[in-house]
Amino acid sequence: MATHPVTVEGFGTYEIEEGTKLVLAIEQSGVDISHRCGGQARCTTCRVQFLSEEPPMGEKEHDCLEEDGVLGQFRLSCQSRVTGPMKVKVLMLASEQGWDPGVEVDP
Repeated sequence: MATHPVTVEGFGTYEIEEGTKLVLAIEQSGVDISHRCGGQARCTTCRVQFLSEEPPMGEKEHDCLEEDGVLGQFRLSCQSRVTGPMKVKVLMLASEQGWDPGVEVDP
């Protein structure tokens, strides 16, 4: 399986297996990204800003962000998969919020 560099601003660049959910790639790299709903596109705590080209947005992510009135402000890392080189900024660290990362995310 191919790997791609994923750069997490302020943390480093990591080689991640293609197809990995971005939230898991970030977490497995040692960054305490929040994911309170377990990757279901409900809580919006796994927010990232893409500093590289954004992957396409799925309907589930679009509907969640639109419903919350935040469409276009950030993306949900639980709804993106690593398909090539990526550079992202994590917008909500669990440690900064005073909570554990959240429910385990299914791969």
